[in-house]
Amino acid sequence: MKRTRIKICGLTRPQDVCSAVVAGSDALGFVFAPLSARRLEKEAARTLVRDVPAFIDRVGLFQDQEAEEVAGVLDQVPLNLLQFHGSESAEYCRQFGMPYIKAISMTDDDALASAESEFEDAAGLVLDSHQIGKPGGTGVPFDWSGIRESELPLVIAGGLNPSNVSQLVQIYKPWAVDVSSGVESRPGVKDKTLVEKFIAEVERGNGH
Repeated sequence: MKRTRIKICGLTRPQDVCSAVVAGSDALGFVFAPLSARRLEKEAARTLVRDVPAFIDRVGLFQDQEAEEVAGVLDQVPLNLLQFHGSESAEYCRQFGMPYIKAISMTDDDALASAESEFEDAAGLVLDSHQIGKPGGTGVPFDWSGIRESELPLVIAGGLNPSNVSQLVQIYKPWAVDVSSGVESRPGVKDKTLVEKFIAEVERGNGH
């Protein structure tokens, strides 16, 4: 059976990194987007990433930033996957020579088809509820009926939490789910119990 993977995003504290790892997250997200309440400085991110063990992806989230700024983060923070959350082109995304995923706003009916064509070399597409040009972590889901099969791995984000993620996984079986505000007590501060419940609900949706 296909297993939906889990990314906990917007981590800002060492104890939250530890909780996500112990609970079974497959990937951890560190935000560098300037408009985000969860934005990290390079030094803080480097300290957090240092605590991530082998075989868990270390994802850096960027949004409409100068390439030099992204490169500066990569010089200091050992990430292994990039996530672009703005209006970046495919050419921009691939210039760093690393695997990347591209977030698209599902407020546009044609967004998925357009992204599949433009970002054909992406490691995946993140379907989110954010407005174009706005940061994620809104806590608002999009209309899931717009989810369909794709040749690219699909990561579902936007408004997920322990109460709805099992249903999403059971019905749509995405490659992965991505949560931030749905497991927080306040922006950037994860709730250990909610993280554990979220991961348990994904596994329930997986049939485990």
